[in-house]
Amino acid sequence: MINGLSIEVEVVDYMNKILAKSEFVQLIKELEMSPFELLRKGESDYKEHIKGKDLTDDQIIDLMLLYPKLIERPIVVKDGKAIVARPPELINEFLGK
Repeated sequence: MINGLSIEVEVVDYMNKILAKSEFVQLIKELEMSPFELLRKGESDYKEHIKGKDLTDDQIIDLMLLYPKLIERPIVVKDGKAIVARPPELINEFLGK
């Protein structure tokens, strides 16, 4: 239930459930973002493993899967499309409400 409406969405809980790389790559496609755009750049893991390095998207994805705190959240999926639902008001726009 979102904003009092019964709407079926999936919240991707990658902090508690490890995603397969193929699932994560698909999720990034659904987000229509680059792996770099999906990074939480304030995290210590970002500063230690990514900042200032010339990494490929594939290397960034591998690091995101290894250190899931690097991934922006929450991610909400509906009908093959996804958003980073922050701020929470973006959910209304995403759902067409």
